Amino acid sequence: MARITLDLAHSYKPNPTADGDYALLPLKMEFADGGAYALLGPSGCGKTTMLNIMSGLLVPSHGGVQFDGRDVTHASPQERNIAQVFQFPVIYDTMTVAQNLAFPLRNRKVPEAQIRERVGVIAEMLELSGQLDQRAAGLAADAKQKISLGRGLVRPDVAAVLFDEPLTVIDPHLKWQLRRKLKQIHHELKLTLIYVTHDQVEALTFADQVVVMTRGRAVQVGAADALFERPQHVFVGHFIGSPGMNFLPVEHVAGRLQLVDHWLDAPAERGLPAGALQIGVRPEYLARTAPGEAGALPCKVLRVQDLGTSLMLAAEVAGQVLRARFDPDAQLPVSGDTVWLRILGEHTCFYQNEELLA
Repeated sequence: MARITLDLAHSYKPNPTADGDYALLPLKMEFADGGAYALLGPSGCGKTTMLNIMSGLLVPSHGGVQFDGRDVTHASPQERNIAQVFQFPVIYDTMTVAQNLAFPLRNRKVPEAQIRERVGVIAEMLELSGQLDQRAAGLAADAKQKISLGRGLVRPDVAAVLFDEPLTVIDPHLKWQLRRKLKQIHHELKLTLIYVTHDQVEALTFADQVVVMTRGRAVQVGAADALFERPQHVFVGHFIGSPGMNFLPVEHVAGRLQLVDHWLDAPAERGLPAGALQIGVRPEYLARTAPGEAGALPCKVLRVQDLGTSLMLAAEVAGQVLRARFDPDAQLPVSGDTVWLRILGEHTCFYQNEELLA
């Protein structure tokens, strides 16, 4: 296992001049020995580029990579002792499940007795013990991906295991089982695991720390509760949550917040700067209030959706759409009516230039 330190930037262009020329903008980041991390973001944000730089498949155009303080920027994946699991299963169809799992160990001339023991341990963890003598060619896609995962995990001395969207080809009802297995394996083996995904559920259920990325930047690193409660960047608020955080553009003038022709008293304890700000509040924290209550605004109801476990209300104020989540038995007004929603409260966040204000 290894502590991975990144201090780098990367561009696929020879002479980058603008931010848009970089696949990864300059960043400094450390992945702790034995930690479980997820790189989360939309397609094209730089997740796979970062993973390939860590694995040694790609050399960064600027800066370098260290494993436990040792510079490995130009070292191969084999020299780094990295295991990488890809989106599509990479296995040998002509081999049995056991032979596939044993292949990385036999390549390194591990004694046969140790190979049998290690293959048995990994097969049991992945619930493949009953299929060890079957040829891989006839197995379902989820079983093949389990073999691919097992080959990444079978080496006990591996520095880190890197996963590049490994559950994309798996049926949705099996994804939960495999995520649970990976979490269990991490707790048992204490390997350094780094997992690339665009699925926030995968990231938040698998990882202890999530790196949220957009446009080549890592905009926040944190646990699930921090990403939900205190998004450090507007993008994190949008991306985390279903639906994401509500945002209202306001102007802070002399202790008051102006939203077109609506006014709110700014919370004095926040010490907000004057000028253009954004108010951020999760749908879960938008509460219905009596008309005229402090911190609330009158909103026109657009629709109410019954989601089974909750009701989702969409309402408009000053040209902005707000979404609020309520209990399934809540009595809500109908489309066209006015509802007062509390905007300001202990969970409200304030942003300037897309960054969270302390």
